[in-house]
Amino acid sequence: MSQNSNPLVRRCPRLGGPVGFSYCLRCELDQACLKIVDCWWETFDIVQYLKDQLSEDQFARVMNAQPKPKLSSLMEVIEQARQRMQK
Repeated sequence: MSQNSNPLVRRCPRLGGPVGFSYCLRCELDQACLKIVDCWWETFDIVQYLKDQLSEDQFARVMNAQPKPKLSSLMEVIEQARQRMQK
């Protein structure tokens, strides 16, 4: 993946604030966000860009991403908060 900075910015539905495209490319353990296609498809041909920039495995991961159910995500966040409070 190219590390050059990109001036593209949009509101992130996961974080609730503005983020640059470069963040979307590496936000999940230096891998592209699973929502990158949903967020950027109207701006440019994100699928072709990802095909050109990612390995086959990384591209498949992004294209086949299934978001967790909201309740499951909330339960994980609650459990993480409990663990932090116990430390």
